[in-house]
Amino acid sequence: MNLEEKVYSVLVVSAADNFNSSLQALLPDSKFAPVKFVANVSSAKRTLLEKSFDFVIINSPLPDDTGTRFAIDICSEKSGIALLMVRSELYTATYNKVVPHGVYLLPKPTAKPIVSQAVDWLIATRERLRRLEKKTVTIEEKMQEIRIVNRAKWMLIENMQIAEADAHRYIEKQAMDRCVSKRDVAEEIIKTYT
Repeated sequence: MNLEEKVYSVLVVSAADNFNSSLQALLPDSKFAPVKFVANVSSAKRTLLEKSFDFVIINSPLPDDTGTRFAIDICSEKSGIALLMVRSELYTATYNKVVPHGVYLLPKPTAKPIVSQAVDWLIATRERLRRLEKKTVTIEEKMQEIRIVNRAKWMLIENMQIAEADAHRYIEKQAMDRCVSKRDVAEEIIKTYT
């Protein structure tokens, strides 16, 4: 799937109707769906318990919080991406708090083209995180396969009284001869000896 076909979900945390309508205009349904608006951090937290979103855009301040800690918490999750918008006089102090945690930050007021560019940054970050998530899954699967093969080797060593190198060669040879993975052979060995 190419980038033009991808659709991103967005949670907007903002109590300002003008901000919400301006932002909605920058998030066309063809590229951003669903786009959910909530008015405070408490509602946002409840919403995130029900569904995950690709991006969370926070318009600070909010009725129940500034949103700073909430933005940091989102980015501390594995694949969380947050854009925090703060009044320009608070930008520098907030920058020092949130940027080390990976939160994107924009001062307000901000021109629409800059917000649109920031949304493009969110998309780029989401795609980079997707690639990293795929690599992580691949590595975890490989590590699981190694654990299973090692367990099978030790079962062969115990039950057939052979050396570790011989057990390893046995599993590899069986896999090659039968055109199956070493994991499949190892799982059969484990079933046989348990």
